[in-house]
Amino acid sequence: MTTISTSTGAFFDKSRTDMKALRSQAESLQSQLSSSSRLDRSSDNPVAASRLRSLSRQETLSQIDTANATRANADLTLADSAMSDMADAIIRAQELATQAASSTLTGEQRSAIGTELEQINQNLLALSNARDSSGHALFGGETSGDAYKLDAAGKAAYVGTASVEELPLGEGQSVTRSMTGPQFLGFTGKDGNPTDVMATVKALSDALKTGSATSAAASDALANLQTGLDTLSTGQTVVGTRLAWIELTGERRADLSQLRSTEQADIGGTDIASTMARLQETLTVLEASQASFSKLAGLSLFDQLR
Repeated sequence: MTTISTSTGAFFDKSRTDMKALRSQAESLQSQLSSSSRLDRSSDNPVAASRLRSLSRQETLSQIDTANATRANADLTLADSAMSDMADAIIRAQELATQAASSTLTGEQRSAIGTELEQINQNLLALSNARDSSGHALFGGETSGDAYKLDAAGKAAYVGTASVEELPLGEGQSVTRSMTGPQFLGFTGKDGNPTDVMATVKALSDALKTGSATSAAASDALANLQTGLDTLSTGQTVVGTRLAWIELTGERRADLSQLRSTEQADIGGTDIASTMARLQETLTVLEASQASFSKLAGLSLFDQLR
C-alpha cells in the first residue's frame, strides 16, 4: 500500500509540475505578443538586454537632440525672416537716399524724406529686438531682454551679450541658434569708423529733417547703406547654411534611429507569426495534458481487477 501511495503522489506531483510549466510557457508567449519583446527579464539574455538598454539610451539622447534641432530651426527661421524684412527696409532707405542726393529737391521734400527714414529706423530697431521661440531676444545673444536700446542721443546701442548659445545636435555636432545684432548689422563706415545700419539711417534722417543735409552726405549714406546691406546678406547666408546643416544632421539622426529600431527588433523583438504558432502549440499540449490527467486520475486499480 505504501508503494502504491508513493507512486500515486509522484504521479500527481509530476503532472502538476508539467502543467504548471506549460501554463508558464503559455503566459510567457502571451506576454511576448502583448509587449512585442522576447525578453521578459534581463536574466533571459544578459548580453541582449545590455545592448537593448544601450540602444534605448541612445534613442533618448536622440530625442533630446531632435528637440534642440527643432528649437534651433525655429530660431534661425525667425532670424532669416527678420533679416529679410531688414533688407527690404534698407533697400527702401537706399531709394530715399538716392532721391535725397538730387540737387533739385526743396527743403520741404528733403524733410519729408527724413521723416520716412525716421520711420524706417524705428522699424529696423523693432526688427533688431525681435523675439526667438522662447520669447527672448533673437539677436541679443544670451540676454533675455532687448538686444538694442536707445541711448541719451536717441541712437540704437547694442546691450546684448557677445555670443549666442550653441545647441548640440548629437555625435559631437552643434549649431548656433541665431546671430548677435553687431554680427550682421555692424560694419566699418566710409570714413573708416565702426558704425551700423541704424546709425546710418538715423544720421541721414536727422540731417534731412533739419535741412542741413547735402548731396555729398546723401551719397556717403548710400555707400554705407550698401555696405550694410552686403553685411546683412552675408549674415543671411550664414543663417541659411545653419538651417541646411540642421536638415542634414536631422536626416542622419533619422537614419540612425531607424537602424536602432531594426537592431532592437532583431535582438529583442517578437516574431509574431512564430510566437503565435508556439502559443497555439503550447495551449494544445496543455489542454491535452489536462484531459489526460483527468482521465488517469479517475482510474482505480480495483476497476482493473473486475
